[in-house]
Amino acid sequence: MNANLYALLHDHFREDAEQPCLLIPGGPVIHYDDLDAMSGRIAHALAGAGCRPGDRVAAQIDKCWQALALYLACLRAGLVYLPLNSGYQKSELAYFFADAEPSVIVCRPDVAESIAPLRPQATVLTLDGAAGTLLERAADRPATFETVTSRPNDLAAIVYTSGTTGRSKGAMLSHRNLASNALTLVEQWGFTRGDVLLHALPIYHVHGLFVACHCVLLSGSRMLWLPKFDAKQVIELLPHATVMMGVPTFYTRLLAEGAFGEHDCRNIRLFVSGSAPLLPETFAEFHTRTGRTILERYGMTETGMNIANPLGGERIAGSAGLPLPGVSVRVVDDDGRPCEPGAVGAIQVKGPNVFGGYWRMPDKTREEFTADGYFRTGDMGEWLPNGYLKIVGRAKDLIITGGLNVYPKEIEEKIDALPGVTESAVIGVPDPDLGEAVTAVVVARAGCTLSEGELLSALKSEIAGFKVPKRVHFVTDLPRNAMGKVQKNVLRETYSRRSG
Repeated sequence: MNANLYALLHDHFREDAEQPCLLIPGGPVIHYDDLDAMSGRIAHALAGAGCRPGDRVAAQIDKCWQALALYLACLRAGLVYLPLNSGYQKSELAYFFADAEPSVIVCRPDVAESIAPLRPQATVLTLDGAAGTLLERAADRPATFETVTSRPNDLAAIVYTSGTTGRSKGAMLSHRNLASNALTLVEQWGFTRGDVLLHALPIYHVHGLFVACHCVLLSGSRMLWLPKFDAKQVIELLPHATVMMGVPTFYTRLLAEGAFGEHDCRNIRLFVSGSAPLLPETFAEFHTRTGRTILERYGMTETGMNIANPLGGERIAGSAGLPLPGVSVRVVDDDGRPCEPGAVGAIQVKGPNVFGGYWRMPDKTREEFTADGYFRTGDMGEWLPNGYLKIVGRAKDLIITGGLNVYPKEIEEKIDALPGVTESAVIGVPDPDLGEAVTAVVVARAGCTLSEGELLSALKSEIAGFKVPKRVHFVTDLPRNAMGKVQKNVLRETYSRRSG
């Protein structure tokens, strides 16, 4: 039996391949057979570019329907898809390319010339239809492509997730990982062919590419395909949808529209929120305004979804919900013993959804797994008396802003390297729109007149925009404990009060 994820997806939509898959406002309707044909042609083009099963294909491209076809083409051809945030800068891309060694890099036309020197061994292509691009190469290729036979543990994707050391780690996701999670979510969230998912998420991370798209493709349903989230456009389109997936920022921005209310949501059966904690205030206000209760869930790049509030049961504000079928979740103390309800401990997970390890980091992989095979998530949580799990914090100081992960160490290293900076600490402070706002606390060198504007301007050329601090505070020294470690909890408390 072929464990290739595309074979599974195709089995679920092939009988209705003439049905719409992507509904693009102001654009074409893309049917399942269109997507199948385009992915087949692109798979041939990638093979023609020298790609062989197991090779990596990196993609830093804008959201369009052909980008989804590229991902599916990589699956079909047995290639390893490497999605990259469209905001990454050259220094970040250079690391990813050196580490993953992609055979092909697909990028936007405006950056192709600057990207090519970062990986001279790779074929650099743009996606759009101008001469010499991937789509131009694919245009005259056959629409049919025999999907490569894959084993369950063969790699389907590598998704980079930074760490507190500042060095990004490539989470290796297999066909089995992605398939098992997708099958579970389709059943748990009740997807059918009649559903229409409003898709305004980016497709360079797990939420938008895997969770959302796989649910639709496995159920043979449809997507309203938006290039980005715009509150007014989303409100206009909501009556034509039955499901919406978003990050908490989506929901706060909808609530900021005074006219938004129950009438706009009249056909929606399910709102899902993830990628960051949803504030209880947002949860409650959304229910008051719309009559709909948001379903929160908990997942990670390395695992896909682990826990979710139930479709047909009680959904509790501030709770991630119940472990999904097939996923084992435990909360343990410092000695590895299970915690009783109400006691905070480290969250560990195990199941077919959990990744195989970090790309070319065997030592780090061993460190992150227990002897009995549980993955140490780095998150802290506690069981509620009813069996639901509450996430209470992050052991690794991760900041989630607008649903995107920011790891302080990476930003601190960039700041500390700037002229006039002695040291820095980067924290997240509560923000009503983004969930958390990236905030830098900086100690300048004696006599230095470095300003907030100068520091931010320097960072904008080095890192993606979502990582750039929203505020910079200059101090004479950073608070430390007896061991000399910076007390970020003190900084968060101090600057959270100031932001309130």
